[in-house]
Amino acid sequence: MVSPKQLLETIESALLGASPPMAAQRVELMHALRFSLTSFQSLLSYPPPKPSDRSQVQSKSVRLPDSPPISLDDQDVHIALKLSDDLHLNEVDCVRLLVSANQEWGLMGREPLEILRLAAGLWYTERRDLLTSLHLLLRAVVLDQGLQDDILVDIQKYLEDLISSGLRQRFISLIKELNREEPSGLGGPQCERYVVDSRGSLVERQAVVSRERLILGHCLVLSILVVRTNPKDVKDIFSALKDSASEVSESNSTVKHQITFCLLFALVIAFVSDGLSTVPDKASVLSSNTSFRHEFHELVMTTGNDPIVDGFIGGIRLSWVVHLMLIQDGVAARETISSGSSSELSYLSQCLEVIFSNNAFHFLLDKVLRTASYQTEDEDMIYMYNAYLHKLITCFLSNPLARDKIKESKERIMSVLSPYRVVGSHDFAQDSNSISLHGTEMGPLPFNSILDFVSEIYQKEPELLSGNDVLWTFVNFAGEDHTNFQTLVAFLNMLSTLACSQEGASKVYELLQGKAFRSIGWSTLFECLTIYDDKFKQSLQTAGAMLPEIQEGDARALVAYLLVLKKVVENGNPTERKTWFPDIEPLFKLLSYENVPPYLKGALRNAITTFIQVSSELKDSIWTYLEQYDLPVVVGPDIQNSPQSMGTQVYDMQFELNEIEARREQYPSTISFLNLINALIAEERDLSDRGRRFIGIFRFIYDHVFGPFAQRAYVDPCEKWQLVGACLKHFHMVLSMYDIKDEDYEGLVDQSRLSTTKESSPLQTQLPVLELLKDFMSGKTAFRNIMSILLPGVNSLIAERSSQLYGQLLENAVQLALEIIILVLDKDLPLSDYWRPLYQPLDIILSHDHNQIVALLEYVRYDFQPKVQQSSIKIMSILSSRMVGLVQLLLKSNASNSLIEDYAACLELRSEEFQNLENNNDDPGILIMQLLIDNISRPAPNITHLLLKFDLDTPIERTVLQPKFYYSCMKIILDILEKLLKPDANALLHEFGFQLLYELCVDPLTCVPTMDLLSNKKYQFFVKHLDTIGIAPLPKRNSNQSLRSSSLHQRAWLLKLLAVELHAGDVRSSNHREACRTILSYLFAHGINDNGGGHSENSAIRTVSKSKVLELLEIIQFRCPDSTTQLSNIVASMKYDLPAEDILANPGNSGKGGVYYYSERGDRLIDLASFHDKLWQKYNSAYVQASNLGGEVELNNVRETIQQVLRWGWKYNKNLEEQAAQLHMLTAWSQIVEVSASRRLTMIEDRSEILFQVLDASLSASSSPDCSLKMAFILSQVALTCMAKLRDERFLFPGSLSSDNITCLDLIVVKQLSNGACLTILFKLIMAILRNESSEALRRRQYALLLSYFQYCQNVVDPDVPTTVLQFLLLNEQDNEYIDLPKIDKEQAELARANFSTLRKEAQSVLNLVIKDVTHGSEPGKTISLYVLDALINIDHERYFLNQLQSRGFLRSCFTAISNVCNQDGSLSLDSLQRACTFEAELALLLRISHKYGKSGAQVLFSMGILEHLASGRAINLQNLQGSLRWVETRVRRDMTVDVDRQWMIITPVLRLVFSLTSLVDTSDFLEVKNKIVREVIDFVKGHQSLFDQVLRLEIAEADELRMELINLVVGILSKVWPYDERDEYGFVQGIFGMMRAVFSLDSKVPSFGQSRVSLENQRNSEIRMFNLCYSLSSYLYFLVTKKSLRLQPSDASSSYPTSVELQQPTLSLLNSLLSSVTTALERAAEEKSLLLNKIRDINELSRQEVDEIINMCVRQDSISSSDNIQKRRYIAMLEMCRVVASRDQLIILLLPLSEHVLNIILLHLQESPVALDSTVTTKTITYGAKYDAQQDVDLLCGKLVPILDRLELLSEEKVGHNLKVFRRLATSAKELAIQKSIL
Repeated sequence: MVSPKQLLETIESALLGASPPMAAQRVELMHALRFSLTSFQSLLSYPPPKPSDRSQVQSKSVRLPDSPPISLDDQDVHIALKLSDDLHLNEVDCVRLLVSANQEWGLMGREPLEILRLAAGLWYTERRDLLTSLHLLLRAVVLDQGLQDDILVDIQKYLEDLISSGLRQRFISLIKELNREEPSGLGGPQCERYVVDSRGSLVERQAVVSRERLILGHCLVLSILVVRTNPKDVKDIFSALKDSASEVSESNSTVKHQITFCLLFALVIAFVSDGLSTVPDKASVLSSNTSFRHEFHELVMTTGNDPIVDGFIGGIRLSWVVHLMLIQDGVAARETISSGSSSELSYLSQCLEVIFSNNAFHFLLDKVLRTASYQTEDEDMIYMYNAYLHKLITCFLSNPLARDKIKESKERIMSVLSPYRVVGSHDFAQDSNSISLHGTEMGPLPFNSILDFVSEIYQKEPELLSGNDVLWTFVNFAGEDHTNFQTLVAFLNMLSTLACSQEGASKVYELLQGKAFRSIGWSTLFECLTIYDDKFKQSLQTAGAMLPEIQEGDARALVAYLLVLKKVVENGNPTERKTWFPDIEPLFKLLSYENVPPYLKGALRNAITTFIQVSSELKDSIWTYLEQYDLPVVVGPDIQNSPQSMGTQVYDMQFELNEIEARREQYPSTISFLNLINALIAEERDLSDRGRRFIGIFRFIYDHVFGPFAQRAYVDPCEKWQLVGACLKHFHMVLSMYDIKDEDYEGLVDQSRLSTTKESSPLQTQLPVLELLKDFMSGKTAFRNIMSILLPGVNSLIAERSSQLYGQLLENAVQLALEIIILVLDKDLPLSDYWRPLYQPLDIILSHDHNQIVALLEYVRYDFQPKVQQSSIKIMSILSSRMVGLVQLLLKSNASNSLIEDYAACLELRSEEFQNLENNNDDPGILIMQLLIDNISRPAPNITHLLLKFDLDTPIERTVLQPKFYYSCMKIILDILEKLLKPDANALLHEFGFQLLYELCVDPLTCVPTMDLLSNKKYQFFVKHLDTIGIAPLPKRNSNQSLRSSSLHQRAWLLKLLAVELHAGDVRSSNHREACRTILSYLFAHGINDNGGGHSENSAIRTVSKSKVLELLEIIQFRCPDSTTQLSNIVASMKYDLPAEDILANPGNSGKGGVYYYSERGDRLIDLASFHDKLWQKYNSAYVQASNLGGEVELNNVRETIQQVLRWGWKYNKNLEEQAAQLHMLTAWSQIVEVSASRRLTMIEDRSEILFQVLDASLSASSSPDCSLKMAFILSQVALTCMAKLRDERFLFPGSLSSDNITCLDLIVVKQLSNGACLTILFKLIMAILRNESSEALRRRQYALLLSYFQYCQNVVDPDVPTTVLQFLLLNEQDNEYIDLPKIDKEQAELARANFSTLRKEAQSVLNLVIKDVTHGSEPGKTISLYVLDALINIDHERYFLNQLQSRGFLRSCFTAISNVCNQDGSLSLDSLQRACTFEAELALLLRISHKYGKSGAQVLFSMGILEHLASGRAINLQNLQGSLRWVETRVRRDMTVDVDRQWMIITPVLRLVFSLTSLVDTSDFLEVKNKIVREVIDFVKGHQSLFDQVLRLEIAEADELRMELINLVVGILSKVWPYDERDEYGFVQGIFGMMRAVFSLDSKVPSFGQSRVSLENQRNSEIRMFNLCYSLSSYLYFLVTKKSLRLQPSDASSSYPTSVELQQPTLSLLNSLLSSVTTALERAAEEKSLLLNKIRDINELSRQEVDEIINMCVRQDSISSSDNIQKRRYIAMLEMCRVVASRDQLIILLLPLSEHVLNIILLHLQESPVALDSTVTTKTITYGAKYDAQQDVDLLCGKLVPILDRLELLSEEKVGHNLKVFRRLATSAKELAIQKSIL
């Protein structure tokens, strides 16, 4: 069963779409129609109440079809029974309505009455959907909507079957039944009077039912054109018409009138169409039934007492007569009885007599065609009515009997009316349309009524005149022999209507130009005007003579002539009409005379107005003639009140308005004057004086016309609104044409001072635009009058628009008033800054009365005219940006709820349209979306919060959104985005809908409520559209490029929305967690995946292996047309070299009024209209003025040239929009990929494979020739992120282990990509780097990616897990046969060789590019390029890349660059941090060469003179660094941190490089003191003595990592070369010895593993750095002892030693202290390592508490969450313990050789002969006296040494993890010798 709503949607999508329905849509349509056949056949027939069902409901348990039993409470039962009583509906169906209402609206918490109204409204909505569906089907068949023939045939056959089965009878009966005051109709007295419609608005039930009756009436009319009516149908319709007409006479309801018109025209169409029988297969039905003709004739000839009913029956008589006329010949041929034909003729004659005697034409005119109810009817229905009236009148006029009757009527009126009746000009009526009807005392005459009837038919549908020979024959007949002005006027009025088309205008012109009529022609018009002008001139020249009166007949005839002239010129062929009326001066000559009636002047000016568009020359002539002939406009300050003016009153426009027209309460002259002036000003192109020459006209309109308009009386309300509309049009032009300039502001201030002193500025100094702005900004006359137009409100406008003839004029006035408000709001702010406090911005003026603001904003409800809605929305947008308290104002005014519903209704109505507007700025849906988006970030509560129904009584962020509970824009937007219907028409709505939700999700206040709503299981919004718009094919560019761009933007916003959910969704919430999992599953999973619930049904059958994220990338991979195509290529071949490129490149054309504008998306596009104007201006100034050539041929050539340029501009705009859309989607795609990879990828499996695929696809896309530079940049960033995550992913928790146990296998890389995959990445990356279109910024990203790739390839095993740990674990693993470390090492070596081979193939191109960036790039580009060379050197084999760099001279240039930096002044060269980074990179590259190639690399650098280049500058001189090594100050001075960074980037790398060169010292013979390497290094040290000296003096205890490295480097360099220097004139040896004394005496007290974890890792690292320094110092000391024969004292004798260098040497006692610290550290490290290894081995046996303790000691708290399982916890604990073990093992490796050095030094001293020791003792005895006991020092030393050696001997190899055999032998030897010395 298809619901009415689904049926309507199916029919709309198939029949109303912009493109023909597809095959699937047609199948779906016919399927829905078949299932709905029963519903149509029993239209609006529902099961009535039943006692059994009522009992079931009262039992509180109801079973609906296809659903389980439903339990009801007392309230539900009461509402259901009340619904049944009110609607005459079955009780069970009422329960179904309650269920549906709950699903649609959510009934929880609502009042019973509200629930009742909602349910009733839902029922009426279902009925309306069903009726509308049927109405659409009938329209599709009857009206030509461009549908395919085959689908029309199917629908027509379906409808014919329906109608044949009695549907038309159902229409007729329903029209009657629904009009009864009973539950099944309008509702009884006890029934609820109101229902809530689908938009949440409270509406009267009677209004809803009346609208249903009107739709039924339309369906009835349309059905007659599908299937011919039978006699019963005609009789029933006639009966219904009489009933309905009797109601119309008692009521003024517009809908009731329209229903009556439906019944009237149903019979008219039935009779005319049946009589014509133009379709062969639809032969006449009524004409063959003689008895029916007799019966109906009797019915139609019966008269009644109600004139209204008789009038409508008169219209039926007219159609009946035409029917009889059409069939009389056929009847006469078919009838066997001879009396048949005579009876038909008698019927015909009787009817004609009654029709003419009652003047049925006049009733149809007065009560039907000219009523507001008829004119506001549906346009298609009006067209159809007029079309059949056209057929009716054509048939009527072609019949001889009718022609004879018309001729008789004409002769009668000619004889009755007197041709000589003359009255004063002030006595006759104004309304030209009623002249012919009220010209006599005997009432309207049939002949004139026929002429007016013909005029009215063709006035709206002039195309029906084409080929209508019958009508033109009647024109020739009607135009002959007029003896009175009444018939002449009626005839000319008909001619004016016939001239409403181009063909008709030409025919009318020829008709009056020739001799078709003796006394009617153009010559008559112009001669009459000339004759009267001559009479008036002659009278003026005669002293004391009175001006003659114009005869009434002449005046009326002239008005009618002028109307014909107006229509002929207005609609004539643009080329031909230029020659029709060469002299229009006579039209001006009567304008200045006082005795010429105002309405004649109005007709003259209206005719003159049409000539403005004929040619520019004629426009200039009109200005000249107006100044010569028309009334002057005399204005001035209080001129009407001055005493001098009383006696010398000038007859001007002011006088005519106030003294003549105001007394008659008719204003045709003033209205025509304003319209003429407005039309002339609108054509002005010279705006340089900004309207100053029109200030007099402006003051007249402002002071005398518009100012007092509300106080004037009006005979015709239409004139009031015509007058207002003309004034508002003038104000609108003033505000839109003229801008405020900077020089105006000072003048404005001066004028404001005059205003404060009650003085008025001189008229000649005033500007209309400024005067108007003054008025609005002070709330004066114009503002008050405009607000008086707007304040009655939208409901008043809707009522008057529907029921009054002036409704459209009032609508136009409201529209202009709203647009004027917008124009003022656009200009007032700059003025108010200079003009305060006298004048205020308009929003402040409006806020003085809140009703004004509410009235302006409520016009969004007005849906008759979209421009009114648009203006109201624009005003809302402006006010919302200015007024912080706007929402509070609306809440206080009780207007907020209605505004919420109105905006939602406007948005919903726009979404249901099938055609989009050309200008998006006028699209109300787009305006609402932009309003919502713009207001999101404004202070809360703002308009977005209000219209989306956020809870304004609580903090916005705590709102629980309930779209189903409230009718708001949020509900509509979600519905729009859920269905995504009509993609062509609603593309921008869909796009901005996604953008709005994205902006809501990223706003701090609205993010939580919005994301909670979208992740709700009811919506599942985040994953709903990935299968629909996400990966759907893009529309073709050549078919719909705008839709293509919008589709890309839609996908972009959708992906950004998903990225926000992945980034910010609270995974602690089950909804968000499930949403994130489902998004990831949809994006990255392959094939079918069941992880996410709630995905679309078709996902279960997806078998495509490629993931959606790759499909999305493929969608963006297309070559976008080049929007920067040179315009010169377009215009080069053209004749006229228009400076189009100069116009577009001119900076002055970029602002307001320029050739560029910003679209609703923010794209900077060419304004084609402005561009067109600029091109014409350039042409006119360059060609026309220079050569005075302006022929038609040349102008056509110029037009074609400009048109080609504009076509280029249009294509430029479209291509630019598509490029921006493509880039937007790629940006969104990159965001969701990067967010997924960074935050949520752990939620799914196969992460490495997913990252590789995205990385591979990104690189492939970026190297594609279709990829633009901007796209490549984004793709490179994505690739960089994926590469980084791949690097991290290898060592992350696997996450998918089958058990809770962790094995060694988990620490080995199982997620490492294969070598083939790695090489694929490298190859594609090289191709991307070498792409044709590139930039340095792009290459920087690509270089970073290359470096990241090399890092990925370096480590197959986690670098934090040492090999020793792995070996230990492998020995304890039972399944270690699966782990082959040698194989892993082999594969890594193979990958390294393959990487080198791949690079070598493209080495020349890559090196050319990289070296180019190093040489000519920016500083950041140079830096990263140097690191790329560093990486290439690192993977080099056979010195290939080194040779390349050498052969290219790069190393030499690098040395030169280093030398140049060094030779610059330090205070300037180091101010640039980027240059310092480049310098560091250069040093790093040289250091890499030294390390990579060992001593040979260092030899290369040394041989090229690196030390000379380093030593030649002052880059690391302390004098130039201004004390950068004084770290103590950096703790309190922020400006010093930059110096420290520079030192890190400059000094440290330089020292590293120098230290690497010292590796060459080892190869030189010790005896070669003059060795070149040693000499140069020593020279370098001497050249930077202050640096080395200050480093040696640093406080070791306060040294951080940076300082410790500097100290180690300095000590290392000195220890390598300084022993070769025989003299220590610089004191470095003393400094080193001083450092030894300081370092060796420090006691290492590092906390053990089980103690506090505060700074534990930092202390471990500090300990390693300290012992590393100790090792360097001990190595130097060992060298001095072994090579230089230095001998140390056992201890310091006393504190009174003299300060000599020799006595500052370290002592054996100090070495003993060092050995003690080393031993303690060794013991600790071995114990910790052993303990941790055991814990690692037993990790699967540890409890969760023990694992957590380990984690707390090793890891930061944010590394693990409480939800992580024991499996992940064990993995993290195991990994962190491995890292600590690696640290301890590194320390052990450092301590063992350190202790060996110390032991060897001590052992050497102990092994020496006693003679040497005695000589030392003797020396000390001489120096210090006999009290010194050397043996005691030795004994004391040995006593302390032996326990330490004992501890060293006891070190366990198992715990230490190294072979200690040699170490123990050394310790044992030293111990034995020490014992011996102590005994001696």
